[in-house]
Amino acid sequence: QVQLVESGGGLVQAGGSLRLSCAASGPIFSSYAMGWFRQAPGKERDFVAAISRSGRTSTYADTLKERFIISRDNAKNTAYLQMNSLKPEDTAIYYCAAPRRRDITTLRHEYDYWGQGTQVTVSS
Repeated sequence: QVQLVESGGGLVQAGGSLRLSCAASGPIFSSYAMGWFRQAPGKERDFVAAISRSGRTSTYADTLKERFIISRDNAKNTAYLQMNSLKPEDTAIYYCAAPRRRDITTLRHEYDYWGQGTQVTVSS
């Protein structure tokens, strides 16, 4: 079983940047695709980005692909989400997740392992 711990959230002004990290422990990290989701207050948990096991393929929510970049370092057992040009509507709890049986996927129900989340707040 994979354990995931997010970090890097915080308070940032609109237009700023943050880089979130997701540290994984457990079975071989490179065996799992990784994804990022976010959940704003009163809203559902939405897909943000995902990256394949090798890191060669990534996919994004259409509205975020111009500003967010997902990456991973399999030697460090860590996935990242670089967020640029942040907007107040990006305010949410950000979660990393891993699917047990599939490679890259955008579907929330296909993710089996979740971190506890990290809060990102963007002020106007």
